[in-house]
Amino acid sequence: MIRQFWTALRALLVLTLVLGLGYPLVVTAIGQGALPAQANGSLERLDGQIVGSVLLGQSFTDAEGAPLPEWFQSRPSAAGAGYDGGASSGSNLGPSNDELVASIESRRAAIAEFEGVDPDRVPADALTASASGLDPHISPEYALLQVPRVAAARGLDESTVRELVESMIQGRDLGYLGEPTVNVLQLNIALAETD
Repeated sequence: MIRQFWTALRALLVLTLVLGLGYPLVVTAIGQGALPAQANGSLERLDGQIVGSVLLGQSFTDAEGAPLPEWFQSRPSAAGAGYDGGASSGSNLGPSNDELVASIESRRAAIAEFEGVDPDRVPADALTASASGLDPHISPEYALLQVPRVAAARGLDESTVRELVESMIQGRDLGYLGEPTVNVLQLNIALAETD
């Protein structure tokens, strides 16, 4: 019995060292060496201050939740009270759900009024939350729809803001997966650096 105890204790110590220390150190070293930005959260800075992660969506609203006209707006979030990384999830409402249909129509009217456009011009990604509720990207169409408002709020020429948006369009992953997107945080940081 004592022999089995010492064998088990040695196995525990070896496995603790290998799996509890060795493995995490190797994985951390590989992550830091190969993909340091991603391993550290893909954090973005503005004037030396961390303002967010390019991997997580965030709101650009005032304290009451009203969208700020001088910033490009993200797509809606169903994560907790909005963009809550601890409550990442979609609404799980189907296309025939009355609550979802009502929220889409409400968002369509609010965005059309905010942007000063016909409700039919509001793209789908401006109306629906992503599956995680934390998608940091919007479609180029939604970004371009916001150009006149942002340019007017900042006193910039529309063509300058449009060029900025077009320069921030990210192509399809691997050249064929998904759709072109614009990362809202990176776009807003570039906009802030334009002023």
